[in-house]
Amino acid sequence: MAANSPSRQDLPATDPNHAESFAETALKLGGKSAEEARRTGDIDRADDQVEQLFKSQYQTVNSPAHRAVWDRGVPVDLFRSQAFTTPAPVQQVMDRSIDVVQGHRRAKTLLDEQGKLRSAVFQDLADAGYWGLLVDAEHGGTGAPFRSFAPFLTRMAMADPTVAGLASVHGCIGAVDPVRTFGNADQKRRFLPELASGRKLSAFALTEPCAGSDLTALRTRAVLQGDHYVINGEKLFITNVVPGRMIGLVCLIDDQPSVLICELPAQEDNHFQLRKYGLYALKQAFNQGIVFKDFRVPCENLLEVPRGNGLTIAYHGLNLGRVALCANAAATMRLMMASMIPWAQYRVTYGEKIASRELVRRRLGQLAGMIVASDALVHWCSGLIDDGYRGEMECIVAKIFGSEFQKEAAIELFMKTHGGRSFLHGHMFGDNVHEYLAPCIYEGEGEMLGMAFFKSLVKHHGTRYFEPVGKALQAAGIRDLQPWNPVHLWALRKALVPYAQWTLGRSLRSAPRPQLPDMPASLREHAEFACHQLQKSAMETSTTMRKHQLKLADRQCRMSELSARIQTLMVILCTSLYAARQSDELLRDAADIFCTSATDRWLGRRPSDRSFRAATRLGESIAGGGFASIAGVVPDDILMQY
Repeated sequence: MAANSPSRQDLPATDPNHAESFAETALKLGGKSAEEARRTGDIDRADDQVEQLFKSQYQTVNSPAHRAVWDRGVPVDLFRSQAFTTPAPVQQVMDRSIDVVQGHRRAKTLLDEQGKLRSAVFQDLADAGYWGLLVDAEHGGTGAPFRSFAPFLTRMAMADPTVAGLASVHGCIGAVDPVRTFGNADQKRRFLPELASGRKLSAFALTEPCAGSDLTALRTRAVLQGDHYVINGEKLFITNVVPGRMIGLVCLIDDQPSVLICELPAQEDNHFQLRKYGLYALKQAFNQGIVFKDFRVPCENLLEVPRGNGLTIAYHGLNLGRVALCANAAATMRLMMASMIPWAQYRVTYGEKIASRELVRRRLGQLAGMIVASDALVHWCSGLIDDGYRGEMECIVAKIFGSEFQKEAAIELFMKTHGGRSFLHGHMFGDNVHEYLAPCIYEGEGEMLGMAFFKSLVKHHGTRYFEPVGKALQAAGIRDLQPWNPVHLWALRKALVPYAQWTLGRSLRSAPRPQLPDMPASLREHAEFACHQLQKSAMETSTTMRKHQLKLADRQCRMSELSARIQTLMVILCTSLYAARQSDELLRDAADIFCTSATDRWLGRRPSDRSFRAATRLGESIAGGGFASIAGVVPDDILMQY
C-alpha cells in the first residue's frame, strides 16, 4: 500500500461530530448567519478529518509549506525533490503503455469517427497494465510509487494528453484511490482487481447543478431500503462515465455526505440516465451528467470512515489529481514548444526568419522556464506524498501553477507566435484552446483554491492566538473591537499576552540563514530570496489577520493576493533547488530565467536588459534544437505553407 494510503486500522475511531471549528467560531463572532457558519464548519471539520488520516509529523502544520512561513528558518531539505529510480516492473508497464498510444497515433486509430478515444485503445492500454498502475500487486495492479506515476503522466501526455488525463481520473480522483484508501477488505477484493485490469474504469461523481465549490449544497440522496441504498439526484461534469461504468458517488445518507461505489449498467434505463450536453473541453473523452431515479446500490458498497464522511474521502483524492494536472501541463507546454520551433524556422518577416527575432526567442526561453518549474513541482509534491505527507498546500501550489501558466503559455507565447493561423481548423491552438484553459477550473478554480491555501496557512496561527481573543470579545459582549479603548484592552489583557509574545519574538529575532546545498550562484540567489521573503511573510500574514479580524473571511481579494505571493515564493524555491541538481545547463538557465521573471513580478519590478538577453540567448539555443526534453515529439503540421 502506498504511503499516501493509510489503512483503515490507522484511522482514529473518535466521534468527529462535534467540536466547533475555528472557522465556524469566527463566522459566528463575525455576525454571519447560523447556516453559513454551519456549512463552513462542515467543510472545516472534513478538512480536520483528512488531517487525522496522517501521522502528526505529516499533517499540514508540519508540512514544508506551512513551516516555511511559521517556523524560524525554512526547512530547505523538504523543498528538495530527490532523484528516484522507478522499479523495473512499473517501468515496463509505463513503456508498454506509451508504445500503445504511439502505435495508435501512427496508425491513425486513436480516435473514432466522433473524435473520441476508441474502445480498442482502452483495451490495449488495459492489456499493457496501464489502468492498474496505482493498484497494489495484491489486487492485480503494479503498485507504482506516486513519484514515478506523476512524472510518467507528463511523458504520456506528450503522446496524448487525454489518455494521460484519464489515468488521473481513474486512479487519483476516480474509484481507485477511495477504495484502496478507505475500502474494507471485501471491497478491495471485489473492486480493485476489476479496476486494475481495465474491465471497469472509474470516475468520481461529486459536482451537482447546485454544488460545485460549495460542497455543502449536495442534494443527491441515498436512502437505505432493506439491503440496498436507493439513490435519487443528478450529477454533472463526470469525466469517464461512459467507458468507465464504475463511479465513486458522493451523496447524502441521513443528511451526511457519504461515498457509494456504484456499478452502472451498460445501457440507460428508467433508473439511470446520462445527461448529454455540449462541452468544448475534454472533447476526446466522454463527459456527461448522470440522473438517478430510484437507482439501487448494495449497502455493502458504502465506504465507511471511522472519523469523517464523504467529504473526507473526496478531499483525499483531490490532492493526487492536482499534481496530475500540473504533470499534464508540463507536457502540454512541451507540445507547444515543439510546435513553435518549426514554425519560427519557417515563418519569414521582412526577409528574416522569426526564429531570429528577439521577441520569439524570449518566448521560447520563457516557455522553457515554465516547463522546468512545472517539472520541479511535480517531483516535489509526488515525493512528499510518497513520504507520507498530506501535501494539501503543496498540491494546491502545483495545481494553480500548472493550470495558470499553461493558460499564459497558450495565449501569450503559443498563440501570439503562430499569429492568425492559430485559428485555423486543424491548428493545435485552435483545436485545443479549451483544453488549455479548462484546467484552471478542474480540481478547484484557481483563486478559490488560493483561498483554501491561505485558510490552511493561517488556521493553526488563528486557533492559537486569535481564537482566544475572539472568545474574550464574545464573553465581554464586544462586537466591534476598538484597540484604543481601555475597556476593550482590559477585557483582552489575558488573551493578548501570547500573541504579543509571538509578535515581539518574531520582530526582534532575525531568521537563520537557509541551509542550502551546493548551487550555481544565480540559483542560490533565487533560493535565498525566496527563503528570506517566506520568513517575512509570517508577520505580513499575521498583520492581515489582526487588521481584518473577524471580517477576514469577507476579504477574499486580500486573501487571494497574499496567498498568490506566498505560493510564488515557494515555486521559486522549489524550482531553484530542482534545477541545481540537474546536469543540463539549458535546464538550469531556464530555471534562472523563470525565477528572475517571477521575482520581478513579485517585486513589481521591470525586467532588466540582462534578463532579456538571458532569455533570448536561451531561446536561440532552443530554436536550434537544444531543449532535450522535447526530443522525439513530432510537431504538428504547418498549415497554409505560402
